[in-house]
Amino acid sequence: KQVPKTQTHQGSPLLTDAEKRLLANTLLDFSNERFILLSESCVTVYNFSTVYFYLINSAYSSVDSYDEPTRYGRGRYSRKMLPDIKLHHWRKGSQWFEVNRKIAIYIISDLKYYSLFKQFCRPACYPDEHCIPTFLNMFHGSVNANKSVTWVDWSIGGPHPATYGADNITEGFLQSIRKNETDCLYNEEPTSLCFLFVRKFAHHMYF
Repeated sequence: KQVPKTQTHQGSPLLTDAEKRLLANTLLDFSNERFILLSESCVTVYNFSTVYFYLINSAYSSVDSYDEPTRYGRGRYSRKMLPDIKLHHWRKGSQWFEVNRKIAIYIISDLKYYSLFKQFCRPACYPDEHCIPTFLNMFHGSVNANKSVTWVDWSIGGPHPATYGADNITEGFLQSIRKNETDCLYNEEPTSLCFLFVRKFAHHMYF
């Protein structure tokens, strides 16, 4: 489904507006059960059938949501959000997420809490990194896996993750992501299949 484009920029509430609009439009197709927001710099780690089986059989949504006790996490919280959003509610997470239909409906239906983010989460607070993770933590944490299904490398430090080019894409690289050293949980059982997608790849690459 083609969704009308809107000009956005980093740190703007328009990014979260765009996320909610994408969810709202895809919800119009009642056959859609899982909803994934991916970057144009993402590629899949597994084939379609593996990705589909993983998502359609998952009892949880996969939204990165964690407490970051630094100026990049709690430091972005505004007391002007009181009494509705308290500091202990505040969460941070990746803007690339995967949710089931019920959670998608909850997200687009929320006006009360999102309005607080639009008013008081301004640079250096980024609504797309805090709004949905905080909202799910407050009301739907029990059905969220609290992790992303997109692998990303932050080891270089700084505000942006590592970007990979053609020379980096080897069988060994992809296998290292598929067989990562730390197991995660899938439907409350340990598994090594933790990531379905990987970013960040240079835009000039084609697959």
